[in-house]
Amino acid sequence: MDTHHDPGGRVVVRLDDVHKEYGAARALGGVSLRIDAGDAVAVMGPSGCGKSTLLNLVAGLDRPTRGTVQVGGQDLGAMNETELALFRRRHVGMVFQFFNLIDDLPALDNAALTAQLTGTPARQARDRAMELFEELGIAERADVYPAALSGGERQRVAVARALMNRPALLLADEPTGALDSRSGEQVMDLLIDLNQIGQTLLIVTHDPDLAERCAGRLVELADGRVVAEHGLERTP
Repeated sequence: MDTHHDPGGRVVVRLDDVHKEYGAARALGGVSLRIDAGDAVAVMGPSGCGKSTLLNLVAGLDRPTRGTVQVGGQDLGAMNETELALFRRRHVGMVFQFFNLIDDLPALDNAALTAQLTGTPARQARDRAMELFEELGIAERADVYPAALSGGERQRVAVARALMNRPALLLADEPTGALDSRSGEQVMDLLIDLNQIGQTLLIVTHDPDLAERCAGRLVELADGRVVAEHGLERTP
């Protein structure tokens, strides 16, 4: 599968003493984290521990109160909103729990749109989307609207959309949270396959099975801080 592979241990994500406050509420209280090219990192912790905030900061959807967030060597805090939106489209792929597909576009167009937003001609974008659909086993569902797809198919469309621009980083927020166990297994296998061919992954989850199967490293958050970090032996 043709994704963006950057060997040589390049740092893809670096957080240095990142704090995030919403008014008087502290979401993150001094988080430092490094993710190298090709890593698969899972972030776990109880609800409200700061997992989603961390993901939003790495995606450039939110800004830190203090500290720096760098992705691909670029300081996200130094970018304006327009620059951040373009950066996200070009360098970061995102997969969400509830798919976030556009209901009135067929599956293939949902994926192709991401590339068109960065200036790829429509025909080329559709060709790239179809290539990904074939690799993900959903080519025959290309013209189907999201409402008629199963949960597992919808999540694979979302993965295709996330990979359209060959992102340096794939972010997954509870990617199996809305799926039945069989579809969840398929999505886990897909994430493992992607990482094995060099895709850098950051997965936020409350599911220890997902973390153990898909990640090589686990970061545990509690009360907005990293409380543990350890390597994982992937379970087959």
